[in-house]
Amino acid sequence: MTTASTPTPPRHLSAPSRAWWKAIVRDYALADHQLRTLTAACEAWDRKDQARDVLTAEGLTFTTKHGEKRPHPAVAIERDARVAFLRAVRELALEGGDEPEDSRPPRLRGRYQGRA
Repeated sequence: MTTASTPTPPRHLSAPSRAWWKAIVRDYALADHQLRTLTAACEAWDRKDQARDVLTAEGLTFTTKHGEKRPHPAVAIERDARVAFLRAVRELALEGGDEPEDSRPPRLRGRYQGRA
């Protein structure tokens, strides 16, 4: 049962995204800005799935009027949406308390320093 204090997922999300949204809200205490980040993650996942459906139907490439093969525009849409999803999830930091604060790989030392 949803109460006034329990947020509900946006209606425009797909059913799987709404289910994931609800599970995250149930399992984590999120601030308002984190709910927006969660919604952005779900929207990105849905966009990725939409692009994947287009690619499944139309293929990874198309032929121009000059006979050249080009990547389908949905390839970039799928890639960009996947990256947006992963960044939003990383920003939410939903892992348990045992994870290090910065989960990114360590920076290579001296790689971008100026010459002496």
